[in-house]
Amino acid sequence: MLDATTRSGGTATATPRAAATELAVAVPAPELAVPAPVGLAARCTRVLLSPWSRLSLLIALLAGAASAVLLFEPQRLMADGWPPQLGGAAAALVFAVAYGLCTVAFVPRPLLNLGAGALFGSQLGVGSAIVGTVLGAGLAFGLGRILGQDALRPLLRGRWLKAADGQLSRHGFRSMLAARLFPGVPFWAANYCAAVSRMGYVPFLVATALGSIPNTAAYVVAGARASAPTSPAFLIAMAAIALPALVGAVLAWRKRHHLRGRQP
Repeated sequence: MLDATTRSGGTATATPRAAATELAVAVPAPELAVPAPVGLAARCTRVLLSPWSRLSLLIALLAGAASAVLLFEPQRLMADGWPPQLGGAAAALVFAVAYGLCTVAFVPRPLLNLGAGALFGSQLGVGSAIVGTVLGAGLAFGLGRILGQDALRPLLRGRWLKAADGQLSRHGFRSMLAARLFPGVPFWAANYCAAVSRMGYVPFLVATALGSIPNTAAYVVAGARASAPTSPAFLIAMAAIALPALVGAVLAWRKRHHLRGRQP
């Protein structure tokens, strides 16, 4: 039906209600957002980057490294002599890299330190062993932090585990310095425990370098003077090895007794 303006011959205009209706018809309603389907590649990436997948990769890498050590027996290089094409500082540097990789593969550091002394003597052997120690510790710490921390931290529920984690997280430098100075905690165990905690990377490396010097030097000197077991240098080195071990055992026993006394 025409409105009054149309009947009188004037220009026809639409009422506000009709204009609103036409606008509603002309402008389509916005479509509902539909989430894009997650592709297979995205799902696989999420699974591969999950904490437990990374922990499984860490375990596989460590198992492979340990198996390689058992199969190839790198200690034969110490028994048969270092490759003749290397010598001096270059040989010591290569040995330091091999030292670090071997510590990640659970080769005991005392054997490596004795080998460094037998191959390079006291001075060059100590430098090579310290560099290898810091390199191996840093590599193990990085692997543990990237591949294992997210999966293992939720499992720190026991009293002893929480106490160790809190000690390393709040007093990382001095705790790691004590662990390196007084043997008792295996080298690889200290590395991965520190990686799972919230300890910083730089304090870990500095404490490892400083705390490893006395024990490492003692073993290297013992290896360098092994042909003269009655020499003063060899006897002093053996005393330097035995004394920190004894002090560490006493401190561990006293700490254990103290913790037992505080248990309800």
